[in-house]
Amino acid sequence: MTLNLQQKKDLIAHLSLHATKNKIEKILEVSKERTRYLTLVLEDIYQAHNASAVVRTCDVFGIQDLYIVEQKNMLTVNDNVALGSTKWVDLKRYNAPEKSNIENCILDLKKNGYKIVATTPHTKDCNLSDLKIDQKTALLFGTEETGLTEKAISLADEYVKIPMYGFSESLNISVCAAICLYDLTSRMRKEHRPWQFGEEELIDLQLDWFRKVVVGAAGYEKLFFKSK
Repeated sequence: MTLNLQQKKDLIAHLSLHATKNKIEKILEVSKERTRYLTLVLEDIYQAHNASAVVRTCDVFGIQDLYIVEQKNMLTVNDNVALGSTKWVDLKRYNAPEKSNIENCILDLKKNGYKIVATTPHTKDCNLSDLKIDQKTALLFGTEETGLTEKAISLADEYVKIPMYGFSESLNISVCAAICLYDLTSRMRKEHRPWQFGEEELIDLQLDWFRKVVVGAAGYEKLFFKSK
């Protein structure tokens, strides 16, 4: 059933009757901090621990969408690491057989107005603090050992790196993602960009979350529309 905006609001109010005050307040509070202005793309990450930590990091910094490209490696999230964050972060998987999934993912993001930024040392790279976020931005992260594929690098619009001053010249992908998101989300919020959800997008998110936290939500929803 396709619902209009007012029906969605009414349904949220109805489901709220069956949720605790704490859950209601948390959903309303957290949803207002969610963003799709920034997003991440993981290309063929095969270590479940690392990818699961990235899911949790996205939730912590208010990133709603995480794109997962599974060309060679299928990713299974480790719930002991993600700590339930998969309930709140939308995982967008690209894993079609015999397709260039990274290319399809990047092209879809570009169609939706995203600038594609590869996290990799490159001749035209910039430091993280110098990366401009004057439009919607998607950060690409590659595999733990070999990094991003040549296809991903060739399709990127810009390249960024985290300055390093020690003997080690690389970071764990989950650490890298956390550093990037801390910097970028902090600047995004301070610069007052239109990073928050629009009204209906926010209502859609809240409704989705209420459906997840209310035990027996499907039954309550059925009774709600039956009474109309």
